[in-house]
Amino acid sequence: MRISSLSLFPLIAVLGACSGLGTNETLVVDGPKSASFDSDLAACRNLARQQGQLDAETGAAVVLGAGLGALLGWADPGSNGGEGAIGGALGGAAVGTVSAAEKRQEIVINCMIGRGHNVVG
Repeated sequence: MRISSLSLFPLIAVLGACSGLGTNETLVVDGPKSASFDSDLAACRNLARQQGQLDAETGAAVVLGAGLGALLGWADPGSNGGEGAIGGALGGAAVGTVSAAEKRQEIVINCMIGRGHNVVG
């Protein structure tokens, strides 16, 4: 099986769409919300969405997954490197996306705490 560069476009599109994951979860607040809570939350979510290095980390996970998958595919007599690379890239994308979403959520929480809100999760 040959890997076409066109077959990677859907994967790239999915990764691009994932850049906001982790920023829209409901926060747990201990006590009442202040008057500035909503505007601060919007600013913190925007800050988290702007962290392009998280998208780069996800891209690196895709590349690493593709490389490992290709090696495993070539090692398996019933498979080939291309199939393994695609499977590894998808696995790397999944892991990278979850990790980036968790980091973005952490950015939102820490930003809100830094602005004086009693956010606990």
